[in-house]
Amino acid sequence: MDDSAQQLIDQAREAVGVASDANALAVVKARFLGKDGLLTARMKALGGMSPQDRAQAGKSLNVIKQSIESLLTDRQRALEEAELQVRLAEESIDVTLPGRGLGQGGLHPVTLTIERIETIFRSIGFEVADGPEIEEDFFNFTALNTPHNHPARSMHDTFYVEGEDDAGRPLLLRTHTSPMQIRYARMHAPPIKVIAPGKTYRVDSDATHSPMFHQIEGLWIDEDVSFTDLKNVYTSFLRRFFERDDIDVRFRPSYFPFTEPSAEIDMRFADGPLAGRWLEVSGAGQVHPGVVRNIGLDPERYIGFAFGSGIERLAMLRYGVGDLRLFYENDLRFLEQFRD
Repeated sequence: MDDSAQQLIDQAREAVGVASDANALAVVKARFLGKDGLLTARMKALGGMSPQDRAQAGKSLNVIKQSIESLLTDRQRALEEAELQVRLAEESIDVTLPGRGLGQGGLHPVTLTIERIETIFRSIGFEVADGPEIEEDFFNFTALNTPHNHPARSMHDTFYVEGEDDAGRPLLLRTHTSPMQIRYARMHAPPIKVIAPGKTYRVDSDATHSPMFHQIEGLWIDEDVSFTDLKNVYTSFLRRFFERDDIDVRFRPSYFPFTEPSAEIDMRFADGPLAGRWLEVSGAGQVHPGVVRNIGLDPERYIGFAFGSGIERLAMLRYGVGDLRLFYENDLRFLEQFRD
């Protein structure tokens, strides 16, 4: 290898040695081996040589090329290793620190409340039913004796969704779980004793209301069910739910299109932070004859009662929660209080 070849290799070694990163190394490679590189220019000159000189010069240029490529490869590996060491130093883990571990999970307070309600009603012979949250207008309103001009049907109270049922009626997010009472009653013969807990949706949001909330609806239909049964069942439920016998319960006359007569159910504690205050916890009443007829039963023969309660309201009273929104903010400091 002649002096000029060695000089070219030495130049490449020096340039490669000072390349501080991949971009600088790419510049060095282009300077020597690129389209207009120093070695490339020498290779282009081979065409003007005699065959004997071309063969000799070609071997020399191949040696130079291999040497430069080897220098580039070694430098690239060195830069990658240096980069790796920097990353390892920056991202090092102190294995002497205590581990974070896995926190113990628990059920959401609303889920705990639903389970408690279901357990109480199952113990007195009620079944638990579940149904679709995207509901048909018929089951959500019409079958429950709600007239077409009732304000609950307006967009101010109800979330309507795209699409229609098979009869061309609108679809909506159910505003209560009462539609499941109708569906269940149509599939079962009396006596009918069922509760329907689940999510419901209304256009409402503040400290005591949420656009998505949970309800528990109850229905008991038979040949001899009276309003007295409603009072006994719901009063017993409240006392078992709150584990207190000193709860007073009253029924105030009210109006619902699906019950007649209708009542609001209030309760009050004898002591504690809410002592003496009447708190509304449910709407209820004797099932309207039109609803009994829509179920497919004879209202002259069958009678019953229905009630509907907000599950979050019951949970707030049981656990002393003052703001409904706390249930849905996913603050672990709040939720972990309910962990067993």
